Amino acid sequence: MKKEQVVNCQFSVWYPIFKKHTIKSLILPLPQNVIDYLLDDGTLVVSGSDNNTQQTHTNNNDSDAEEDVQWSDDETTTTATAPEFPEFTSRVLEAINALGGYVFPKLNWSAPRDANWIALNSSLQCQSLSDIFLLFKSSDFVTHDLAQPFLHCSDQDSPDPAINYELVLRKWSELISGGEFRCFVKENKLIAISQRDYTQYYQHVLKQEEQISHAIQDFFSQHIQYNFLDEDFVFDVYRDSQGRVWLIDLNPFGQVTDSLLFSWEELTSGEVAHQQEGPAFRCTNSEVTVQPSPCLSYRIPRDFLDLSTGEDAYKLIDFLKLKKSQQEESEEEEEEVEVIPQQ
Repeated sequence: MKKEQVVNCQFSVWYPIFKKHTIKSLILPLPQNVIDYLLDDGTLVVSGSDNNTQQTHTNNNDSDAEEDVQWSDDETTTTATAPEFPEFTSRVLEAINALGGYVFPKLNWSAPRDANWIALNSSLQCQSLSDIFLLFKSSDFVTHDLAQPFLHCSDQDSPDPAINYELVLRKWSELISGGEFRCFVKENKLIAISQRDYTQYYQHVLKQEEQISHAIQDFFSQHIQYNFLDEDFVFDVYRDSQGRVWLIDLNPFGQVTDSLLFSWEELTSGEVAHQQEGPAFRCTNSEVTVQPSPCLSYRIPRDFLDLSTGEDAYKLIDFLKLKKSQQEESEEEEEEVEVIPQQ
């Protein structure tokens, strides 16, 4: 996977090409002060009320009127003033209203799918800038987009291309997870199709495997094949209840993209492509194989995850020191207890 391939998979690059075959969306340039805020570990809540300028939708539960966010511990108390983005807020609210009042947000590449647990509705549905920021600041996927978009590229010796970061707002649509599929294209040939939500068993997918595969192949040959800038890429589609296929997203053909029910080894080696004439189709074929969502790990505090996997040696050393200190204190307390002999 080359850096150029990652650049070509930006939403603003492919959306104009396939606009008629995907969900209506609006793209807003992301100001540098907003990027700095999203990368800042300190402040979480945006000050000011972003629903004051909203014309058709309000949220009475917003607590944006609070100007300061405070943290305290045993030794110090600090106050961080949450930033305000009045002009950007106004543009975002105008775009949200133009899209019907509810949107699905993402950056150039990623949506904050790993952070939907933090939203009150456990969904990526947003109706204000505060909703979007809460998801973005809680998402490792978004942080990767902003900080390390070319991390897994093979041409690390070449300079990183300049990126103009954007906020993508997509009109909210109720998509059934059982209708989403990920498709893998190598040398402009569709070689594999995987059920997108492979952690669940959908009976209709197993029963309609042939129809689904043919519908996606037809969509690919009519609208996608030879129209994208690269010959190796991954695209996500949604097949609705009427059998119509819609393009949802485009991703680089490489490790940065989840290969779902396939492995990247078999996808890159040509093993899958030579097994049959058409694309290989895989889905979860019984309830026995249902798995927990891979995004569940993002709900665990990072410190706990580092300790459990041993990825951060310093955290492990500090943890062992703490346990040793607690043990010594416990032994000292036992020695101080007066023992009364039995009469």
